[in-house]
Amino acid sequence: MHGFEDTNTGQEHIALVLGNVADEDSVLCRVHSECLTGDCLFSMRCDCGAQLEHALRKISEKGQGVILYLRQEGRGIGLMNKIRAYELQDRGADTVEANERLGFDADLRDYTVTKAMFLHLQVDKIRLMTNNPVKVQALTKLGIEIEERLPIETGQNDHNARYLATKVGKLGHLIGDN
Repeated sequence: MHGFEDTNTGQEHIALVLGNVADEDSVLCRVHSECLTGDCLFSMRCDCGAQLEHALRKISEKGQGVILYLRQEGRGIGLMNKIRAYELQDRGADTVEANERLGFDADLRDYTVTKAMFLHLQVDKIRLMTNNPVKVQALTKLGIEIEERLPIETGQNDHNARYLATKVGKLGHLIGDN
């Protein structure tokens, strides 16, 4: 485990590393934004915890890989605002509408710190586990070479169906057959 502090924001992040990844040809990777409710409390209203579990399993099976765990709760709005967004969702707003009603953009995440994290780990090229094309674009813009985007299929349930549909319809995520 490696700890990092973003000198611009003061935010702390971690890299979980399995095996030797320094200077490897292409490293299996997940850039994961913190989700207390999904990652720790196993909420069924999102797919975050299931995505993290999927990535951990794939890296374990390979015996090598990296998870960059970024402290960007609630797509960057923070835990307290995420709780407020949940209240709005309980009253009918979707995840994007809830953020916007609170005065935020749909997604405020910033991936700039990942460049320094990958440099420190001596990772030059990755196979990225994500469904988010905006994340792919952001990392590519930072100069991170993405050899392949690997989809993460976590499944849908009654609690997350609308959330997943919103991720596809409004955020452009590549889930299922889209």
